[in-house]
Amino acid sequence: MPMVVWKNHGIEPPSDALTHMHEQLMAAGRDRFGGEEFEIDANMRQIPDHFHAHARDADWFRLRTARPMSRFNGVGTPRVER
Repeated sequence: MPMVVWKNHGIEPPSDALTHMHEQLMAAGRDRFGGEEFEIDANMRQIPDHFHAHARDADWFRLRTARPMSRFNGVGTPRVER
């Protein structure tokens, strides 16, 4: 799942940094999901003190426990199911 992380620590990046991260995340989301619907999720659940956001498919929350876990092997590589 594509993700962006603000290089500087904190939860409120300046608007220009936020715009840039969202643009990059949208591009990565289009690349990852193709024509499928996806959304930007900027809810910082597990790391609440460092801004990050994910591009997630539309059904991610409902299906999060039904899908097999996967691991990421590196930038530009596909995820592998565990």
